[in-house]
Amino acid sequence: MQTGVSMKKLKLIFGILALVLLTAAPGVRAQAPPGPIAPAPQQAPAPGTPEAREAAKIVTAYTLPPDVYEKTKKLEKIELTLFVVSPVYGLILLWFFLRWKLGPKYRNWAEGASGKFVVQALIFAPLFVLTLDVLSLPVDIFHHQIVRDYGLSVQGWGSWAWDWTKGELLNVITGFIFIWILYAVIRKSPRRWWFYFWLASIPVIVALVTITPVVIDPMFHKFVPMQQKDPQLTAALESMIQRAGQDIPPERIYWMNASEKLNEVNAYVTGLGASKRMVVWDTTLAKMNTPQIVFVCGHEMGHYVLNHIPKGLTLAAIGSLILFYLGHRLIGGFLARRGTAWDVRSVGDLASLPALLILLSVASLVLTPLTNGVSRYFEHQADQYGLEVTHGLTPDSGQVAAQSFQVLGEVNLDYPDPSPLDVLVTYNHPATRDRVRFALTYDPWAKGGTGEFVH
Repeated sequence: MQTGVSMKKLKLIFGILALVLLTAAPGVRAQAPPGPIAPAPQQAPAPGTPEAREAAKIVTAYTLPPDVYEKTKKLEKIELTLFVVSPVYGLILLWFFLRWKLGPKYRNWAEGASGKFVVQALIFAPLFVLTLDVLSLPVDIFHHQIVRDYGLSVQGWGSWAWDWTKGELLNVITGFIFIWILYAVIRKSPRRWWFYFWLASIPVIVALVTITPVVIDPMFHKFVPMQQKDPQLTAALESMIQRAGQDIPPERIYWMNASEKLNEVNAYVTGLGASKRMVVWDTTLAKMNTPQIVFVCGHEMGHYVLNHIPKGLTLAAIGSLILFYLGHRLIGGFLARRGTAWDVRSVGDLASLPALLILLSVASLVLTPLTNGVSRYFEHQADQYGLEVTHGLTPDSGQVAAQSFQVLGEVNLDYPDPSPLDVLVTYNHPATRDRVRFALTYDPWAKGGTGEFVH
């Protein structure tokens, strides 16, 4: 599952922040990992309901009807194209930003308005962020049209534009904070700015991850404690949580109103400390039965118990330190060759930001397979945890898990036959076919053994 809806929404201007968020978020793509199956006694589903249909469907492999298969195949090609085109388009925009000397123009306006650097950053950052994001709109619009055409989204253009506007407000605020800190540090310590900025960025990023569930996510969706929407499901989830040896009160399990914008199925764990919570989309409740939902949430419990968010943040911090150091080593020579033509005075000049972002973005792209590999590893661990924590609580928990993945794949249009190279480079979850296979074959208890995570 995704680690937070807002993680998809935030387009922070630093390529490194994209790396941080991706690595810190144990889940991406439209594939929702399953969670532990509710241990509470189950009532037979009423005939004709979605629960009854799913309960009767035995899954032996991830398969789709021919028409849906072709639909997922076409969508996969589009997603792969966007995977390549989007970052390339972003680099082109940054390059033209330098060629058109927009940075120097914005810098001059800022310097003409005030001699105080904080005021200059306050003027420069919104201009830079908004220009870049407005120029990126064609890709954003195309992507939204695609998810509408394929039935993954039901969000109208007015609602989408309002969400984009709110996202831009967040981008401007975040952009100002990081641009101000970055260039204040560069001007203070031209030789060690990469290290000091890294130190300064860590608490800011942790703060962002902490406040996202409380401040940012509610700007885009409605959240209600699950016990107000489905007390029986909440009880089943609490039984699973107790089996996991955890103490997550019902108040931290949330129902999210996704259906007003999306048809996809998902759940996720997000936040840190007091803001940590489990979230289940209402579309998931509509398209899965209780055992399947508990399995999905058991997967999310795996992220919680296995500390994937703090581990991801730690790995992201290490990666960001490397990237900042590379940026420091390369930016001087980059500007020495072209800085005069771009009217960039020095590394400490605000107008150097596009050049620095080009370097960081290229380095982030090179590291994408690695960050996706880390995410797939976390997701596989969470799948395994979900199977273990539901074993003995739900009859044939492996089959229930396979059913969950089948529903996720069908609804979210996951392609059944991605190439190994596509999975290696672009997938931050294991392929759905592999997750179904693992769910059906993982059985350490058959020979008297126990699970690795849940004994």
